[in-house]
This record gives sequence, structure tokens and C-alpha cells, in this order.
Amino acid sequence: MLSNYNQAVINIRTELKNYVIKSNLQSLVLGISGGIDSALTAAIAKPVCEELNIPLIGRSITISTNKPEEINRADNIGKAFLDDFKEVNLTTTYDALQPNVVEDFLTTDKDSRNFKIRMGNIKARIRMIYLYELASKHKGMVLSTDNYTELLIGFWTLHGDVGDYGMIQNLWKTEVYEMSRFLAKSYSDKNKAKALLDCVDAVPTDGLGITNSDLEQIQAATYEEVDQILIDFLENKSNKYENHPVIKRHISSAFKRINPYNIPRQTVIGI
Repeated sequence: MLSNYNQAVINIRTELKNYVIKSNLQSLVLGISGGIDSALTAAIAKPVCEELNIPLIGRSITISTNKPEEINRADNIGKAFLDDFKEVNLTTTYDALQPNVVEDFLTTDKDSRNFKIRMGNIKARIRMIYLYELASKHKGMVLSTDNYTELLIGFWTLHGDVGDYGMIQNLWKTEVYEMSRFLAKSYSDKNKAKALLDCVDAVPTDGLGITNSDLEQIQAATYEEVDQILIDFLENKSNKYENHPVIKRHISSAFKRINPYNIPRQTVIGI
């Protein structure tokens, strides 16, 4: 686990700054969910955008299942860290799209977990369509808000939640929380600190309406537990948790981490 959060933040910002300059980007875009990952991403990116004089653009993209408290936290993060922010409600778009892309829409059990997951995937992909269009308009790129824990357990939507540049993609979820607390303590602006800490304290949820919390889906009590199980299994090579839901998720989601899979050329030509 990280021990020097100050240096880690400096390193991330330096890498982002160099990438933006090298790529001649004119804006950075991200979705603001009201969760800690997007909040931390915005907080880290803000000084870089200020230094380079480019806008940090954020959208709270809500679709029917987002809770009022999530929307409120996203609004506070937007006001604290974004140059261009607003809530965009795409419920009407989602409702109109559903019957046209879901073949069994009229006959399927809409209360089933499988259906809720499928619809959650559609919501995530609609959000990403909006963000990428925005980035194209403003000659920028979409920032990824995923973390390492989510990567390892496949807790994201393919072609939905993935952005172009991941600042926190290799941070454990527990490190995301600690880095957020570190930044909050550094702010003289109480609104920034509170906006960030409110996200730290919030029940983690993807806003897709599948379950009441991320941990309910993952089947763990805390993210500290999730990280420790993954570390024990992957780094310590222990089989203690091999039958735990977290490890089962890790194994069953392996295909996501090599997506898209391409048959090796050597296989194709028979070498």
C-alpha cells in the first residue's frame, strides 16, 4: 500500500500534464457520479487544467435509478472542482432506447437480476457516448475513473465505464479513499474538503439500480476486506480465499481484462 500520498499525487499530476501537452489536448472530460472515484479524479486533474489553461469538463449523467443524494454529491464536486459542469438527465433517452435495442423487452422478467445487469450496461454505455461526444467537441479526452480493485474483479461495463486515461486505475480502492482524505486535509477551501469527504463517507454505488451498494454486489463487508482478499490471493499466492465471491468474480471476469481478445497471428498462420 502507498505510504507517501503527497508524492503519489505529484507523480500523477506530472504524468497527466506531460501527456496533455504531448497529445495537444484542449480539454479534459469526465463523468461525475457522486462517488469517490470520479471525485478524486476531478480533484487531481483540476490543478493540471489550471496550469495548462484548459477546461476540466464534467457531467453528472443521471438515468432514473440515480438517487438524490448521489446527484447532490456530484453537484457539490462539480461546483468545487469543475470549470464546466452540469447535470444531464438522460432518462427519456434511455426509456426510448430500451424497447428498440432489447429484443425481449416485452416478455422478459424486468425484476430479475439478469435484466437489471443488462439494463445497467446500457445505462453505462449511454453515459460514455455522451462523454465521448463532449470530448470530441472540445478536442479533449475522457478521463477514466476506475480503480485497481474494480479492474481485478471486473466491476465495470465493457465499452461503458472505460475512459482514455486512467490516473487512479492502479490504485487499490482503499488507497483511493486514503488519497482523498489526504487531499481534503490539504484544502483551505472548506467547500472542496467537504465535497470530497462526503464522497468518502458515502455508500459506494454504481447508480445503475442493480443493488443498493457496490459491496452488496461484490458480497463483501468493506473495501478493506476486498483488497486484502485480492492481495492475499494474487500477491501472497494463498488459497485461503479461493472460494470467496471476490476471487470467483476475479476469475470469472478475466475476459474483461484482455478485451478485445485477438487470435495471435502465429496461431492464424500456423507457426
